[in-house]
Amino acid sequence: MRGGPSVLGIVLAGGEGKRLMPLTADRAKPAVVFGGTYRLVDFVLSNLVNGDILRNCVLTQYKSHSLDRHITTTWRMSSLLGNYVTPVPAQQRLGPRWYQGSADAIFQSLNLVHDEQPDFIAVFGADHVYRMDPRQMLQQHIDSGAGVTVAGIRVPKREAPQFGVITPSSDGTRIEAFLEKPKNPPGLPGDPQRVFASMGNYIFTTKVLIDALIRDAEDEDSVHDMGGSIVPQLTERGTAQVYDFDDNHVPGETARDHGYWRDVGTLDTYYESHMDLVAEQPEFNLFNRRWPIYTHFGQLPPARFCSAGIASESIVGPGCVISGQVTGSVLSPGVVVEPGAVVQGSVLHDNVRIGRGAVVRGAILDKNVDVPPGATIGVNPERDAELYTMSKNGVIALGKGQQVT
Repeated sequence: MRGGPSVLGIVLAGGEGKRLMPLTADRAKPAVVFGGTYRLVDFVLSNLVNGDILRNCVLTQYKSHSLDRHITTTWRMSSLLGNYVTPVPAQQRLGPRWYQGSADAIFQSLNLVHDEQPDFIAVFGADHVYRMDPRQMLQQHIDSGAGVTVAGIRVPKREAPQFGVITPSSDGTRIEAFLEKPKNPPGLPGDPQRVFASMGNYIFTTKVLIDALIRDAEDEDSVHDMGGSIVPQLTERGTAQVYDFDDNHVPGETARDHGYWRDVGTLDTYYESHMDLVAEQPEFNLFNRRWPIYTHFGQLPPARFCSAGIASESIVGPGCVISGQVTGSVLSPGVVVEPGAVVQGSVLHDNVRIGRGAVVRGAILDKNVDVPPGATIGVNPERDAELYTMSKNGVIALGKGQQVT
């Protein structure tokens, strides 16, 4: 931020992502493909870069090769201006141990902060789909004098057990309590059926964060988590505030996609978020050129539709060859749908092939899955549940290169 406060971005990308199996069997959760051509990590990095936070460290840990490769080949910033996006693997600087939690990940990586010496630190999660201008959150943080500002989104009270829940004080901004996945939290003033859920995005004043991390590291009973440990600690000290995501506006947004945010932590939410993209009026607009989501997917020819090939209410990536029928689906680059094949309400990753006369419904197929001619997925749920992974809501998922029988 030229002429303004210096901000270091730290992106937390070290989680295992077990609930997204089998998509995370061979890659970190932030490296999972989303929307055909993007990786999940592209959304947070695009928000930070579009918001002029141009020095960013991505903390990785589990199965990080695919994620590291994507970041190093895609996110090349101007070295002339000192800007960068760099993956930082677990380095065991404080002993032979992995990260014990998100707070411990930053504590073990404080050399990054000492090297950069920023005024503020933006700690953002790496696996959410949304647009956000972090400058507006930063400005509130500076104006309020808070030690930490937590981005909060209003969600129905019944969803509270899935999130860290923020209880604001009477002034509407200071955090009075921070509850981790509560069963029955108090509703918001004037809106008792909704609560503030933490989005996993935080802005810290640097000294406050360093002091809190040191205190946390000395606490043997701590879970060493940003939401479960650091924010409650600063809440008790009266220096935590909430930023209402509904107040955030990005250029080019529409009334329909304003405030869109999805935590794609399960197969069902991953699938549902894709269906948001292909609705007749998409809930999330990938075509906002004033706040682009950046990525890189190689040099490929345009998609090709053969004589009988048709696609409706779908996203079709470059390099695809469509000879069958595709409806309500998202196709990544290189997908082939052969004559007579039918794909309905599905998410197909790179280089999936759907054989002649095959039927795929309500499924997620990871890259390089080859569906033989005449085979079916999603037609016989009882059979599919025995052969493949099935989500709570009945979405069928096949891992990378998994054989179809």
